[in-house]
Amino acid sequence: MPVHEFKVEMTCSGCANSVERVLNKLGAEKVEKIAIDLDSKTVLVTSNLTADELLETIKKTGKATQYVGVKE
Repeated sequence: MPVHEFKVEMTCSGCANSVERVLNKLGAEKVEKIAIDLDSKTVLVTSNLTADELLETIKKTGKATQYVGVKE
């Protein structure tokens, strides 16, 4: 399952929690794992969904988000 990397403008744990919440709403069958690094403002999502689908989901938080790529 690919690991997609995103840069998200998060400033606090509340921001990180809202990103995690919207991704978890997609369901465990679509999102296997979420790893958030608040210091580097990085979100790693292990998912079979496309980068665009994940990007649109994260953008629902209202945070500036950009897709970095698939992490090896």
